[in-house]
Amino acid sequence: MRRRTFLGASAATLLLSACGGNGAGEEGGGQAASASPIGGDENAPTTLVFWSWAENIQRVVDLWNDKNPTQKVQLSGQAAGDELVAKFLTAVKAGNAPDVLQAEYQSLPTLITNNALQDLSSVVGPVKSAFPQGTWDLTSFGGATYAIPADVGPMMLFYRADIFEKMGLSVPKTWEEFGALAETVRAKDDKRYLTTFSPGDAGWLAGFAQQAGANWWTNDGGSWQVAIDDPATRKMLGFWGGLVNSGAVLGDPMYTPQWNSQMNDGTIIAWPSAVWGAGVLAGVAPSGKGKWRMAPLPQWSAGEQFTGFWGGSSTAVSATSTKKAQAAKFARWLSADPEALKLLIEIGLYPAALQGQSQLDVAPEYMADQPDYYTSAAAIAKTARGFSSWGPNTNVTYGAFEDLMPKAVRGRSDFAAVAAQVQQASVADLKKQGYQVAGG
Repeated sequence: MRRRTFLGASAATLLLSACGGNGAGEEGGGQAASASPIGGDENAPTTLVFWSWAENIQRVVDLWNDKNPTQKVQLSGQAAGDELVAKFLTAVKAGNAPDVLQAEYQSLPTLITNNALQDLSSVVGPVKSAFPQGTWDLTSFGGATYAIPADVGPMMLFYRADIFEKMGLSVPKTWEEFGALAETVRAKDDKRYLTTFSPGDAGWLAGFAQQAGANWWTNDGGSWQVAIDDPATRKMLGFWGGLVNSGAVLGDPMYTPQWNSQMNDGTIIAWPSAVWGAGVLAGVAPSGKGKWRMAPLPQWSAGEQFTGFWGGSSTAVSATSTKKAQAAKFARWLSADPEALKLLIEIGLYPAALQGQSQLDVAPEYMADQPDYYTSAAAIAKTARGFSSWGPNTNVTYGAFEDLMPKAVRGRSDFAAVAAQVQQASVADLKKQGYQVAGG
């Protein structure tokens, strides 16, 4: 959920090319390895290598192997984030990449523009309708599909229902109400805060920006346009800056011993998070079992219903695999087969497929007092909108946010101004890598 995202200069040297299109090879990168259609017999005997970091996913692999004795999958556990991206790009260059890869959504453009992923457009027809359009868009670029959604993290609001009731508070439906509520909490009990703004979590900020309508990257004819310093992002950052700088909410990071304690003892009584947040709460706030509830994120305008994504991953096929047809068959099965979805749920992932979401009819144990937890989560998930594309240097964008936002918090400076600084850093890096950037 919270991952540092710098590849760094040394990892950048591993890139196979620096082309400017949605798919590698559109501009100056040569013919993309991923451009050719998948051929071959998807039922031919083989052994596939699968790189994944998901805990206990061996259970899902074992199910596949039991059902497909002539098409075995060998799981190789990996670290997530940029460590995986750099290692995979190195393996592609060396010719020993795995056949199948668990890839976070924001890493896909980096892998695509470096000729590392197979275009799956010709073989995803049987499963496309299994996913909401907003989720499917996370894996599609320039009219082609390069991965199949596996799990997603639609954002929502968690709150301490018992403390809300005791203090006479109402769940905010808009961000304006959220801000007013933060001030009310401080006025009623100076030992409590509505929430904290975590400055070092760029993925969290990206989810808020998506909900606000931001679209940080677009690609038109091989040229990237960067819009991080846009009205939606500035509005979102300015809103949080006002709350932090006034003292209405904290400006401390999440996932620290202090945060754990504050979540457990009721110092912090609300948490904008994602569907997997119930599992985190169970670990960090055991005394709150049965006391936390979940609701949709507050909206920027009354009557709207939008949310963003925080987290999630897809299943992709290596462009250099010699078993692409069989690998694509496994990728489809992993993300859409009912039995596979059941196991993904059991190991703690929130499935991207609608059928998987519909199977979640029993609330997590921690949220047992909210029996409609997953019904509500599925309705919220349908309102999620992501960026139309992730940029090929999302790692640099995230890293800039994670460097600059803590400084803005400490200095009580203009949060919205950070968007301009991150925009400059992102554009400069794209140009340095040789990508075409609109406006320069």
